[in-house]
Amino acid sequence: MPTPETAPIANNNKSIARRLVHEFWNNGHSELAVELASHEYERIELFTPGMLHGPDGLMQAAMIWRGAFPDARITIDDIVGENDEVAMQWTFTGTHLGELNGTPATGREVRVQGMSFCTIVDGKIRKEIVSADMLTLMKQLGILPS
Repeated sequence: MPTPETAPIANNNKSIARRLVHEFWNNGHSELAVELASHEYERIELFTPGMLHGPDGLMQAAMIWRGAFPDARITIDDIVGENDEVAMQWTFTGTHLGELNGTPATGREVRVQGMSFCTIVDGKIRKEIVSADMLTLMKQLGILPS
């Protein structure tokens, strides 16, 4: 549990993480990448090769996922924060209307659970580790048998 001195920092950092989901991802305000992500930003998507860097990396992630799921919505199911760390459990929904990592559009609707772990320093996200249930996503897209 945060100490009284760190509670305001944790609450502010949770607000930043919520803005990432609601304003950047759900409302499509890509210009917020510069405001939300530090120049040292690193985005690691588990089960996806490579790492994205800086605000441009965050915008690149949005182009990939929004390109594949233009109606994508993320619902925060739970959020906790202490000091400079914020963890979110979320649900991703969308319709696969564009190419995703070599898989052409299927028109299928998906619902996937995941988690994000953010390190937020001086009001900006420095590191984000994203873990989505890719097995369920591949099954729902018909890439793997159910």
